[in-house]
Amino acid sequence: MIIRKKTREISVGMVKIGGMAPVAVQSMTNTLTIDIESTVSQIKRLEKCGCEIVRLAVPDKESAAAIADIKKRVLIPIIADIHFDFRLALASVKAGADALRINPGNIGGKEKLKAIIDCAKDRGISIRVGVNAGSLEKEMLQKYNGASAPAMVESALRQIDIFDSFNFSNIKLSIKASDVQKTIEAYRLLSSRTDFPLHVGVTETGSLIPGIVKSSIGIGTLLSEGIGDTIRVSLTSDPEDEVRTGFEILKALGIRQHGPDIISCPTCGRCKIDLFKIVEQVEKVLLLSTLPLKIAIMGCAVNGPGEAREADIGIAGGDGTGVLFKKGKVVKKIPQEKIVEVLIEEVRRFM
Repeated sequence: MIIRKKTREISVGMVKIGGMAPVAVQSMTNTLTIDIESTVSQIKRLEKCGCEIVRLAVPDKESAAAIADIKKRVLIPIIADIHFDFRLALASVKAGADALRINPGNIGGKEKLKAIIDCAKDRGISIRVGVNAGSLEKEMLQKYNGASAPAMVESALRQIDIFDSFNFSNIKLSIKASDVQKTIEAYRLLSSRTDFPLHVGVTETGSLIPGIVKSSIGIGTLLSEGIGDTIRVSLTSDPEDEVRTGFEILKALGIRQHGPDIISCPTCGRCKIDLFKIVEQVEKVLLLSTLPLKIAIMGCAVNGPGEAREADIGIAGGDGTGVLFKKGKVVKKIPQEKIVEVLIEEVRRFM
């Protein structure tokens, strides 16, 4: 059983972060924020996947202004992602952003940071302080001879001190690198030094498969140690893949149940049904289902019956047929061409 470190509780819109709140899954749009129709459409797809918080890039004043229209048409909280120009943060808050993500190292000094903090105070919104290995202050790079984990942590702690000097504690922290081991080391060290909620992720992980592997190792390791209050899987892919991967990591660790847990074998020469096709069809149909069911789709008689019995709904493959199990009991034998249809029908009976 994983015991989460208890952190301070903050809010991003209506979503509670830290404390005893569930680990939240978030993503980021890859549309131009000024393209309101495309951005809203993508956020609505993310909502259907279960995304709980979404971040939008705000590179200019037009993007900041667009937040007002976008917010009217979506359900989940919006975080405005700000770099370089503090005025964009102020404009985003005015437009209704539920939270800000800033990197204090590139925002332009304490006075500009104070203006952002004062604005956030007035609106009662939270700020994510994001420290990235790729954008550390020159002073930290020189002191630690590069973007090491201790350098990242010292940078984050300095930012906390600045926020504290302005009497603002409504923050969460992230401390990311593209190197998995460096990310893990940095979060472990930061978690031992503060009780602010942590947003966990490995940044710039690459395309779908490498990114899923790196994120699963990095995020999964930290979550298994009780570290992390929100997560984002950063992929060079559709943001929907980020959300699905995030929930799969949480499911694999037993932290949260979201949607079916489909168990299927890798197949071998004993398999006498077209398992690849069957699993692909079932996954496609159940892609957006939030039912926390355990579904076993097994190809042969070696492990098939045992796994099928342990599932809510299971199929143990035979020679062109499948034996249907439900809650550990054999229900009937069905032909291969009917397996997907019968499985989906059984799932719908749980709805």
